[in-house]
Amino acid sequence: MPDRNQAALDFLLSRRSRPAKTLGLPVPDRDALIPILTAAARSPDHGKLEPWRFIVLERAALDRLADLAEARGKSLGRDEADVAKGRKQFDDSHLAVAVIEVQKPSEKIPPIEQTYSAGAVCLALLNAALASGWGANWLSGWPAHDRGFAEAGLGLQTHERVAGLIHLGTETALPPERPRPDLEQITTWMSE
Repeated sequence: MPDRNQAALDFLLSRRSRPAKTLGLPVPDRDALIPILTAAARSPDHGKLEPWRFIVLERAALDRLADLAEARGKSLGRDEADVAKGRKQFDDSHLAVAVIEVQKPSEKIPPIEQTYSAGAVCLALLNAALASGWGANWLSGWPAHDRGFAEAGLGLQTHERVAGLIHLGTETALPPERPRPDLEQITTWMSE
């Protein structure tokens, strides 16, 4: 039998994202954020392309993005509730990390594998923040997928897109447990 890291397994079996709207101050400072980003950057990366990067969004940047989400939503003709929801995630947040997928040309590594790697980075960042004692939540929302918002607000190039916005802070409320998938319904065992 291999050596088991029971603490890590227990963490993964009980991990729970914290709703972004319940994350308060304090937030990790830069020194506390570096090991979290370092852990996230150790995600699977076929071909060592590093098809992702980080943008750390501090309070002033979040305020600017909240205003942009509102203006952009109105210019797109989104309904008031949609505009308000797009703005709210930036208004409510005290610190977020935008994980940016950066598609890189490769004859060996298809674009979908680069997308999977960026998703793995989002989950690794989320779990590293939780394991470090912070509350964290992975969100996206319509602003993250709107090219105008992504280019104007985050300075993204045409080969880049937002994989996720990981909000971090101090947990202010314990979230209720939610139903988990029934493994019998989602697992197929093939022995031949």
